[in-house]
Amino acid sequence: MRAARLVSLLCLLQVRGAMTGPELARELEVSERTVARDVLALAEAGVPVYAERGRAGGYRLLGGYRSKLTGLHRQEAEALFLSGVPGAAVDMGLGEAVEAARRKTAAALAPPFRDAPQRVGQRFHLDAPRWFREAGTPAVLPEIGRAVWGDLRITGDYQRGDRLVRRELEPHGLVLKAGVWYLVARCDGRFRTYRVDRFREVVVGEEFVRDESFDLAEFWERTAEEFARSLLTLDVEVRLSTAGLRRLRATVDGPAADEAEAGAGEPDEHGWVRTAFRTESLQVAYSQLLALGPEAEVLAPEALRQDLARAAARFAALYR
Repeated sequence: MRAARLVSLLCLLQVRGAMTGPELARELEVSERTVARDVLALAEAGVPVYAERGRAGGYRLLGGYRSKLTGLHRQEAEALFLSGVPGAAVDMGLGEAVEAARRKTAAALAPPFRDAPQRVGQRFHLDAPRWFREAGTPAVLPEIGRAVWGDLRITGDYQRGDRLVRRELEPHGLVLKAGVWYLVARCDGRFRTYRVDRFREVVVGEEFVRDESFDLAEFWERTAEEFARSLLTLDVEVRLSTAGLRRLRATVDGPAADEAEAGAGEPDEHGWVRTAFRTESLQVAYSQLLALGPEAEVLAPEALRQDLARAAARFAALYR
């Protein structure tokens, strides 16, 4: 446990350059006294780490000291190669850089672990696009990727509905979701999301000052959740049999299924329960509940109930 913490401390100092005792304690989730003891242990082991006293002081490594990647365990070495997304890197025009980095990293590993790239490649493959969907790469993606990595402004024609609009953006990040690329960029002081395949032309411009406080993962998680909630505008009340409640999760979205299961009342004398959930529209609800057949009865809205009643009558006539 302590050996792993010492390696983590050394890596933090290599990456950050200098860190205070409280900063290291927070990162390593230990006390400042433990940090001081660990720094002393590194120094006794020959690592040139020293402390600077004073308000602006802290710990740093002497003379650009760098350690080699010989302290990795096999699982850590394999996780290092598992963390990349080669296909996405190639799409962004970074294929050669990623491959070069992988070769250098593999060469720096201890001899017993240099088969990590082959082991991972034999055991894991990421296929991001959904089934039955053409996984085309947007023509402008390499240029947008270059702008993202270089903190460069872009100007482009963006397809919004049936018209093209001109956008001047400060790109902060790219997201690959189910085979579709999205650009998160600042426009007029606000962060917005754009589908990359809707850009018809992109011109890369001058450098801009990036908002270093921007957290791409946090922004995407929050906005994706808000978007998903915004789609759910129709309240549906149903009665479900035991089989219907069990199969509901296979026909409606996860949040709707969670809502229905959490709101299910006590079973009646026939084992049916009343519950409710939210979905996108009458048309979507019709398709979802039609899949449950006689295991579901719509109570509201009345329009949906009538649509399913007509479908049931047509089924009865068809199979009479």
